Amino acid sequence: MAKHSLAFLAFVILTGVALAANFPPLTGRVVDQANIIPLETRRVLDTKLAELEEKSGIQLVVATVTSLDGEEIEPYANALFRHWALGQKDKNNGVLLLVAPKERRVRIEVGYGLEGTLTDALSKVIIVNAMAPRFKAGDFGDGIVRGVDDIVTVLTTDASEWQKQPSLRLDSQEARRPTGWLSLIVFLVVIVLLIVSPTFRAIFFASLLSGRSSGSRGSSSGGGFRGGGGSSGGGGASGRW
Repeated sequence: MAKHSLAFLAFVILTGVALAANFPPLTGRVVDQANIIPLETRRVLDTKLAELEEKSGIQLVVATVTSLDGEEIEPYANALFRHWALGQKDKNNGVLLLVAPKERRVRIEVGYGLEGTLTDALSKVIIVNAMAPRFKAGDFGDGIVRGVDDIVTVLTTDASEWQKQPSLRLDSQEARRPTGWLSLIVFLVVIVLLIVSPTFRAIFFASLLSGRSSGSRGSSSGGGFRGGGGSSGGGGASGRW
């Protein structure tokens, strides 16, 4: 897990995604920059997310963006998660559901503390079964609501119960985690650069310190709503439609 997290953090640094000026402000539990969620659906989502946080402490935020600025959704979502510092600092129990309609991409980004519950495989199943079909039909609001409902079910219900739902059931093949060859390659590249490049070392460790600093502050925009200082190491899944 540490190797995977370090490699992904390095990937974020190398791609130069973490530019706060390009991110929408954290104005609430639903940040609809792309304006694709109907107003009434936003209200329903906000109620669901507020109840989840009140009962469990888990901070789940839904966001849509007008553009990924030419980046892949994985590093963008991870950098946005860290910028907003979702979840409690001591538990890292945040989740970001990010939709980029222009690029037709969606991602569930999971905080460190929830990776064992909302696994990469489960996140993928939620995207494929609950969200992508509705997005293909042009119903973003319903797709997002279905995705949120399934995420909440996984996070708050005993596994023996949610496994009874066909839409969330995993077979043995789907349950296996990927081998992570890409993460391993990136990790090795980072190690080499840390050894041979003083400039890269300076940038790398400065970014680490910056991430910890921003995580402790959270985001205070949006009438007092803010992240709790949590972080993510790239757990979750992505999809397209």
